Amino acid sequence: MAELVRGRARRRRGAAPRTWPIHVVLTVAAVIMVVPFAWQILTMFKTTAEATRIPPTVLPEAFSTRAFATFFSTVPFWSMFAVSVGALVLRVAGQLAVAALAGYAFARIPFRGRNALFGLFIGMLMVPSQLFLIGQYDLMKGLALLDTLPALAIPGMFSAFGTFLMRQAFLTMPKDYEEAARLDGANTLQVFWYVMLPMARPTLAALSVLTGLYSWNDLLWPLIVSPSGENRPLPVGLAGLQGQFGTDYPTLMAGAFVCSIPLVIVFLVMQRQFFAGIASSGLKG
Repeated sequence: MAELVRGRARRRRGAAPRTWPIHVVLTVAAVIMVVPFAWQILTMFKTTAEATRIPPTVLPEAFSTRAFATFFSTVPFWSMFAVSVGALVLRVAGQLAVAALAGYAFARIPFRGRNALFGLFIGMLMVPSQLFLIGQYDLMKGLALLDTLPALAIPGMFSAFGTFLMRQAFLTMPKDYEEAARLDGANTLQVFWYVMLPMARPTLAALSVLTGLYSWNDLLWPLIVSPSGENRPLPVGLAGLQGQFGTDYPTLMAGAFVCSIPLVIVFLVMQRQFFAGIASSGLKG
């Protein structure tokens, strides 16, 4: 027994030199990722003169909350927050419905030209989204939806990536459940709703987080589809803090921090489902 314990100790000592470089690299990478966030938090409590001083100062001379007061007095936070939340809910709900139905059709329903059509969907991932802006604007104008909340969400309801992600999730599911449901008399829609969709909940959660992130940070489309300035989300308010002749960096950093809190909370709540959904979709590598 003593020899066994000494052998395990020797193996542990021998394994340590082989793993410490990995820990060093991961520690350095973690520090590099954390430094910008730490700098943002420190800048929030500085004055404008301190934030633009050369050479820069790391710690503020006197911690001040002036930036938060300036942000809330300059930006109509609550109205823009309501617009951001409304656009996010509409966009996420619409994209989950469209991507789940399309992904299930591409994965489980055989029809002529299925692979060719799916190839066109994947090809859309290589096209910059800015190329669709003019067509989407004309569509929203033709539907008389400019300066409205649905106009912010409708184009984002259709996603080639979301369809691809849901297709991968349905492809990894065993066919036994589907065949058993069909033997019991379930039709295609019933199989999708009662059997396949509940098993795809982790992937739906992952797609919800990704879609919510894109919706919350969207800036260019709200600027285009809201020419009068009505129904604009928080990123537009943050962009307005950057002046032509100067920028109040503490206020900008405070606003960015406040606007990022909802996303951080959502990710912390759904992080387990998010990673489970990515893993179950076959994108683990």
